[in-house]
Amino acid sequence: MSNLSRRVLNSTIFVIAVSILFTPVASEKGSNFLQDIFRFYGENDTLSYENLKNMLDLLGTRRPSHVVEGENQFVHSKCLSAAEILSQYGLGNYSQVSAEHLESICPALLNHAVLPECPRTVPVTIQAIDYHVWGYGVLAVTIINLSSLLGLALIPFTKKPYFPKVLTYFIGLAIGTLFSNAVLQLIPEALGFDPKADNYVLKAIGIFGGFYLLFFTEKVLKMVLKTEFEHGHSHFSPGEQSRVNSLQNGDIGGKGEVIAVTSFSNIGADPPASVNSDPTIEQEVHVSRGTCHWLRGERISNIKTVAWMISLSDALHNFIDGLAIGASFTVSVLTGFSTSIAIVCEEFPHELGDFVILLNAGMSIPQAVFFNLLSAMSCYIGLVLGILVGSTFAPNVIFALAGGMFLYIALGDMFPEMNSILSEQERTTRNSVIFFLIQNAGLLTGFSIILLITMFAGDINLG
Repeated sequence: MSNLSRRVLNSTIFVIAVSILFTPVASEKGSNFLQDIFRFYGENDTLSYENLKNMLDLLGTRRPSHVVEGENQFVHSKCLSAAEILSQYGLGNYSQVSAEHLESICPALLNHAVLPECPRTVPVTIQAIDYHVWGYGVLAVTIINLSSLLGLALIPFTKKPYFPKVLTYFIGLAIGTLFSNAVLQLIPEALGFDPKADNYVLKAIGIFGGFYLLFFTEKVLKMVLKTEFEHGHSHFSPGEQSRVNSLQNGDIGGKGEVIAVTSFSNIGADPPASVNSDPTIEQEVHVSRGTCHWLRGERISNIKTVAWMISLSDALHNFIDGLAIGASFTVSVLTGFSTSIAIVCEEFPHELGDFVILLNAGMSIPQAVFFNLLSAMSCYIGLVLGILVGSTFAPNVIFALAGGMFLYIALGDMFPEMNSILSEQERTTRNSVIFFLIQNAGLLTGFSIILLITMFAGDINLG
């Protein structure tokens, strides 16, 4: 018989014996045993609060090792302390427990005796936030905001012949980091999985593998079919082929109407001539330059609506990024850096495209920088809220929201832009192969970075 079972048996026999002492038949015969109990635990035939507490401790019912956080597991009974037992029966902590009182509280003692592993409910306390979380979080957000300004510095290089290749690599890197961060870290964290205990990493790699296999197969087939077409194996008649070419060049209905789409493919293009063609507008621009040093350029009323839509959506985007970064750093420093790396890789090409849209919408460079920095401030607000929520409550909802957002940005936003650049640059089969290899390099680099962080996150300590 184990020590635990022996103590349970002894405690039960003790309490049952105390109960028998108060039966009408045995009350007189058991008075001597009752006197021994009071003599052993109490003084002057009474039990004080401290005496009752010591008796409960001796019964072995209050073990600190058996702690259950949150609510008590028992439905029909509560694990009461000595003070709570006295309060249940209308007795205060300073009351003296007589023989009659002991008879009335005997069921509570029996409850403690037959439940030796009675859990002790502890309040859920707010976890102290480590200063590393705040320091690394602010550093990560600052680097992300500076990387967005880097896009503005690279605008003069957008007309260089090598720039589409550089941009393609960064877009592929952004897709790889965003997609892998969502499936390897954010979504598993939202579902409560642990990479070491639940062994979900291989399954998550399979998700990326399915995506990459379809991407690779589609691109190879398109290049093979394009090669056959260049060698004269076209399935269109000459008239139909000219029609296809006109549609690819933007002609609608043969009337020469062109759809102008502002995207990454427009980077490096000159702003519309109509922006500065009107002398009245030029005069208004000259007048407005004397109002504010940082807002020199077009009047606010003359800036197109698309610029304000971009600024507002960018502020909301940055706020959610800050939430994800803050919640990630509360889990671990490496999880926070993993999320930050994915956001940095995405911000560079994304903000580069936003700058071009803002400039084409009529903003001057100082205006574009000012409103970009203004929208970037929301990332700090999201960071603070993410750290507080992640430290006080479970950050699973934030991880789920960020995971869905990362998947949409990677597959619904960045991926079509990468294909758009490829379609504009694939003049020859050799050029198509080069861009295809650059896309693969970006995707696999981003995936490898997040995979390594996920696999070795538990073995690296950064504070």
